[in-house]
Amino acid sequence: MNNSTTKLMFSSENNEWATPQPFFDKLDNKFNFTLDPCATKKTAKCNKYYTKKEDGLSKSWEGETVFVNPPYGRELKNWVKKAYDESRNSGTTVVLLCPARTDTKYFHSYMMKASELHFIKGRLKFESDNKVSNSAPFPSVVAVFKSETTPTINSM
Repeated sequence: MNNSTTKLMFSSENNEWATPQPFFDKLDNKFNFTLDPCATKKTAKCNKYYTKKEDGLSKSWEGETVFVNPPYGRELKNWVKKAYDESRNSGTTVVLLCPARTDTKYFHSYMMKASELHFIKGRLKFESDNKVSNSAPFPSVVAVFKSETTPTINSM
């Protein structure tokens, strides 16, 4: 990866971080995902997926087992809220991979209500053009939202 690609990946100009395949495979073995609502044709992890043009935020995820690695820009909070909201539908499980930004309102409003939170030890190495990049400049967390078991957790 050249210097300009590296700078772009770790700046706010690029908010798409392709999930490392081995990391996804571990999660998929546990959950058997059926939908990837924020993918590109290149990065889709499931047979059923939505691209930016198809707008996964506007679609129903009801009855699906959803893997979400959202764009990490300003719209991230919308994806986190959508993951929580959709998980309230019957038979819907949403697994969300995102930065562990515990200082944000959306983290306390939605992430803290997940059935499970798994903070990733170390930094993930996301992919670009099917090549593993440098480590992410932020810690990551996996939130599991399930319709049957989503508890309410208060935060201060």
